[in-house]
Amino acid sequence: METILSYFPDLTETQQNQFQQLEALYTDWNQKINVISRKDIENLYIRHVLHSLAIPPVVRFRSGADILDLGTGGGFPGIPLAILYPEVNFTLIDGTRKKITVVQEVVDALGLKNVTARQIRAEELKGKFDFVVTRAVARLDKLISWSQRLLKNEEKHAIPNGILALKGGDVKAETKDIPKGNYVEIYPINDFFKEEEFAEKYVIYVQR
Repeated sequence: METILSYFPDLTETQQNQFQQLEALYTDWNQKINVISRKDIENLYIRHVLHSLAIPPVVRFRSGADILDLGTGGGFPGIPLAILYPEVNFTLIDGTRKKITVVQEVVDALGLKNVTARQIRAEELKGKFDFVVTRAVARLDKLISWSQRLLKNEEKHAIPNGILALKGGDVKAETKDIPKGNYVEIYPINDFFKEEEFAEKYVIYVQR
């Protein structure tokens, strides 16, 4: 938790309390429904929470924005982002019911009024969003095919609407498979956060 505060020192007391609660909530729920590996639970604030918060250095979401977390799993990156941006609307989707159950319980426990959690596949989802955020869900070409129809035409951010994917490994090889006509930027997370955990992790922005 101290690490989160070191990078985000302006958190309100409410936000600090919400971040603080995450460890106990996930530890408790993980004993009932395994959504995070045991090793990762011990490093929750670095591997999951701070990792999710690598998106704000790329783009700061504006009040009233609509963000889709596609394949949210246990609620990442959506829940940490929803804590950070209480004036932004987040829709968290996953095809697995037990994962959405955990997400909803965590959202309710934190009192997050800006989050909607749904068990639904991206292909079945209706609605329009400013950005689609994802974390270790699928290859970029798949993400693009699922996401592009869900992006709004009107734009209100410093960068055009698009996909913000948290990725690791050989991302350059993956970007070669992206359909022509898509603009891609790769942001090394170590440019934002100094922890060794992020040495080969990136935020990949795909503009439609």
